[in-house]
Amino acid sequence: MPWMYLFKIRASGMLSIQRSIMLTLSLLVALFILGMWLMSSLNLNFAQGAMADLRQRQIADTFSANLDRINAHHHQMEQNTEDLARLGELYQRLYPSPGRFSAVQLRLSLKQILADFPDAYGSTLLYQPGALGQAAFGMRAYRESDEISTDTVDADFPSRDWYGRILQDLSGAEPTIRRYHWTSAYYQTHIDNVVVSLSALMRSGDGQPLGLAVTDWRADEIVSLVGRVKVTPGSFSFLLDNQNRNLSSLALAENVQHAQRLIEAITSRQLQTLLSPTDGISMSLQPASPMQQLELRVDGEAYALFFSNTQAGMVFGIGVPQKEIDAVLAPMRTSNLRIVALIGSILLILSAMILYMVAITLRQLRTLYTDPLTGLPNRERLLVDLRDTRAASLILLNIDDFKELNDFYGHQCGDHVIRLLAQALQRYLELHAKGTSSRLYRMPADELAIWIPGDHSAAELQARLSSLMAFVGELGIDWEGQNISLHVSMGLASTRLPDGSQLAGELLLPSANIALKQARLTQNSYLIYDPVHRARESYEHNLIWANKLRIALNEGRIVPFFQPIIDVHTGRILKFECLVRMIDEAGQPISPAQFLPVAKKIRLYRYITRCMIEQCFARFADNQYEFSLNLSCEDLLDPELCSDIIRRLQRNDMASRVIFEILESEGIENYQQVRLFIDKVKALGCRIAIDDFGTGYSNFEHLLRLNVDMIKIDGSLIRQLDTDADALTLTRGIVRFAGELGMQTVAEFVHSPAIYEQVKALGVDYAQGACIGMPSAALITEINLR
Repeated sequence: MPWMYLFKIRASGMLSIQRSIMLTLSLLVALFILGMWLMSSLNLNFAQGAMADLRQRQIADTFSANLDRINAHHHQMEQNTEDLARLGELYQRLYPSPGRFSAVQLRLSLKQILADFPDAYGSTLLYQPGALGQAAFGMRAYRESDEISTDTVDADFPSRDWYGRILQDLSGAEPTIRRYHWTSAYYQTHIDNVVVSLSALMRSGDGQPLGLAVTDWRADEIVSLVGRVKVTPGSFSFLLDNQNRNLSSLALAENVQHAQRLIEAITSRQLQTLLSPTDGISMSLQPASPMQQLELRVDGEAYALFFSNTQAGMVFGIGVPQKEIDAVLAPMRTSNLRIVALIGSILLILSAMILYMVAITLRQLRTLYTDPLTGLPNRERLLVDLRDTRAASLILLNIDDFKELNDFYGHQCGDHVIRLLAQALQRYLELHAKGTSSRLYRMPADELAIWIPGDHSAAELQARLSSLMAFVGELGIDWEGQNISLHVSMGLASTRLPDGSQLAGELLLPSANIALKQARLTQNSYLIYDPVHRARESYEHNLIWANKLRIALNEGRIVPFFQPIIDVHTGRILKFECLVRMIDEAGQPISPAQFLPVAKKIRLYRYITRCMIEQCFARFADNQYEFSLNLSCEDLLDPELCSDIIRRLQRNDMASRVIFEILESEGIENYQQVRLFIDKVKALGCRIAIDDFGTGYSNFEHLLRLNVDMIKIDGSLIRQLDTDADALTLTRGIVRFAGELGMQTVAEFVHSPAIYEQVKALGVDYAQGACIGMPSAALITEINLR
């Protein structure tokens, strides 16, 4: 249809603008983010480089400190070995002649010096032939459990290769310089352990070699010493002897297989070849090689190795996982990320502000003007179109019982029904266009709207509504094998009113809505809006009074007035009927006829009842008058209200003075629940009265089923007692009927003394009305009927 094509063209054009705007915004945001990212990356790279250099220096300092500790330990070991050599030299000087030395004294001396060397595991003195006798002699002391043991060494040690090699290496030095020989780690049979031995040459007074002084150091103690080096949680340390044997903290690792692969990778690198060569000979305090570094990769994980020679000619090193070195950069990356996030947030806020402005246009283009379910223009589009309407009619179509349909079949079924109904109505409008371009709109919930251009007579509009009603009634919608028949209600409003006046286009929608509501209230299939019905004025009146009522409730201006009820037999005021009033801003009472109907519509009636009960109980708490309260069927069916009333009655002794008046003019549908409340309050001492008896709902069955105590004869009968014989006859019959059932009677609207006398003559028990006293805020206890 032409209007649909026009709408699509407009939407397409606006969609193109939308895309251009979004593309421009996206490019701006992308450029800004790219620039921010480049600046952040440059700053981060520079900072990471500086931090990496600092971390490298920290590791180097830690390495140097631990290397110094290792060297200090080695120096201490050399000092201990030198002390042992001096002991051996001193002993030889004390017993220079063969056969004069004391083995017992030497044994004691070895034990003592080993006791003075807590870090050493064993100490040995080896004298070559001619030093203490013709034959070679050796004695050693070693730790065994918590004791120090000694024994002699086989005299064939001078023929061993190791002895000759060590003696030759140490003899080449100047006699005044003490040199030391470090062995590789080897297995010592007599102590059943792996040791590293440190040897020093013993010389006679004239500088001739006497033999060797040897101290033994257990390998596991060296491993423990190396294992105390810690740079990061995952780091490890190692010590390689001159035979490339690894004494490492990895020996203590939990993951033995991974530790073994690390040890193999380290030893395979032959780190000694990367440092200054050594021959196992050490002079005390000789400088070590500078720290070296290389990368090692094991099981896919990178390690940085830092290593250097010790003064003993060994290689000390530290391995640090590269990821733990890089971990120091994590806080910097986090800070950088926070800066980027902050700047990004600011950017997003600025972008959101721009996008919000764009969203207004987008909402008008798509969401605001198009219903996503049916693809039809929606209510917002209709409101825009109605602004330019000069002559047209609007039909508002509502699906009857749509909520029940949704509840029974589900919301998917409801959407399916609306979608198919919209498609069917679209086809209907195309077939019945008659040269006009009618438009179909999707309204909220279960409503659709049809806009018909041009002026049309009431007869034409009636015909269109009838045709449309018949078309919808013939539709059959299938849902999962179930045939769903539809029934609709329609309201129509036209710019040309029945009286010939004009209605503004902007008022078509609210007027059609009023007509739809009136049609549903009157149970008509459709209705055409006519100002004669004054529905708009009625809605306005209800809105005004609803607002007044809410304010009055909040401000405590809903109060009881009290109308006196006289005992016809004694002429005394014994009872009062409590009647609700609203006090306006000027302090004047307002009749309940003005606000109670509105209160029922907006569900405030129950709050008015609660307010009345609370105030009336408080008012009559300090006197002995009886008082009656009006309860509607709505009140009696409210379990919360009924429970509150019973609780109030149980808390005091007022029940015998309380009368509940049930409005007889309202139909009672749930006798069981009403009777339950009546039985409970009567058990506490209250009485029940039927109010307005004699009106259109008069039903003598009420009197029997509700177990009432009192009948209040409606004023429509009492007012006519002196003019209408039928009214007199009916009243007489009610009084007689009540008397036979043991019920008391009250005559309402007794407006004159003449009526009062007739009421008295009929045998009515009580009377109320203008003749006795009008409702007032104060209790009227004295009257004069003359």
